[in-house]
Amino acid sequence: MAPTIQPEPEKKRKLRGPVLMRTESDEQTSTYDQRLLELGADHDWQHADPWRILRIQSEFVSGFDALSRMPKAITVFGSARLGEGTPEYDQGVALGRAIAEAGYAVVTGGGPGLMEAPNRGCHEADGLSVGLGIELPHEQGLNAWVDLGLNFRYFFVRKTMFLKYSQAFISLPGGFGTLDELFEVLCMVQTGKVTNFPIVLIGVDFWSGLATWIEERLRGQGLISEEDTDLFLITDSIDEAVNHIVERHQTLTDGRLQHPGLDD
Repeated sequence: MAPTIQPEPEKKRKLRGPVLMRTESDEQTSTYDQRLLELGADHDWQHADPWRILRIQSEFVSGFDALSRMPKAITVFGSARLGEGTPEYDQGVALGRAIAEAGYAVVTGGGPGLMEAPNRGCHEADGLSVGLGIELPHEQGLNAWVDLGLNFRYFFVRKTMFLKYSQAFISLPGGFGTLDELFEVLCMVQTGKVTNFPIVLIGVDFWSGLATWIEERLRGQGLISEEDTDLFLITDSIDEAVNHIVERHQTLTDGRLQHPGLDD
């Protein structure tokens, strides 16, 4: 496990893709994702594309290499904006602890708020706390409770790592980023692109409106199948969330569920 001594907060560090820099340089004006997707951002586009392909390839290689021996794991999504001192943060810490005590690694987006909280709870319970960060215009870096961390330039590479190395997904309250991650997982499970791993939404008050809209609009108009509303569980109980995942995993065949140790 990582040592308990954490970096001094006044020492400013920035992440540019996978590179950690201790610097006072000006903030960058765009990200790798933005420069990839905006055609006009490059004056030498034809010559830059091959290098971008190699850079994308290197991110996949680095991710697969670092995570190849991951034990069974649960990914937790959640807002970066609900930090220490909020009820949601405290709940996130308790969730990370419960996941570790159930024998799983915790994987998050590696940032602050409701990503930091599960990492912290897992770390404090001597579990494996994993953070998969992303380059943003206002860089935030990986939180101090991550034991194994990677920082990505490209969202689609990072999403692949969440899906490839997790066997369950829990979503705490969050904004557009959390919703994007949640619906990515729901779509991949619904279409059979990944195993039918359990998905849990924690926060009945927060998620019930969305669940009602899905039921009334999507299912009501035949835009999804009747059984698609059973793809996720909504609860306020951490115990119920973790027990639901453990019970579902009894019937799944992913090898990491039968061989939970890093050195097995």
